[in-house]
Amino acid sequence: MDQAQSKKQLYQKRVEEVSPKSNLLVNCAWAFLVGGLICTFGQIITNIVKNLGYTRDEAAMITSIVLVFIGAFLTGLNLYDRIGKYAGAGSIIPITGFANSIVSPAMEFKKEGYIFGLGAKMFTVAGPVLVYGLLASVIVGLYYYLIH
Repeated sequence: MDQAQSKKQLYQKRVEEVSPKSNLLVNCAWAFLVGGLICTFGQIITNIVKNLGYTRDEAAMITSIVLVFIGAFLTGLNLYDRIGKYAGAGSIIPITGFANSIVSPAMEFKKEGYIFGLGAKMFTVAGPVLVYGLLASVIVGLYYYLIH
């Protein structure tokens, strides 16, 4: 048992040596700043669209479409990952992070072709989210249909 304990301590020491050091306060500040900037940009888009005469719901839909497009576009240009490197959860949590999670696997496997690479791998991460989202919407829709 003593030898196993010694190996465990050596392993733990090695893990601490090679693990990257991070400053929690700085990481939280970057996440807050970048996430806040993304949300502020989304609010600006919403205000512009509402001023063009669209309803609140239409403006929200258009804003979501624009933000998803921008997130996917920046991922395609390999810029979103650079932003995420510093922003952490600040870039993952907004809707742009969802676009990034769909496009990133597709970009990684584009060498395998458009059908088996790009098309198939695009839903590797987003697939479960889409399936559960659709399932939940069907259940809620049936509930409201039966109640009303």
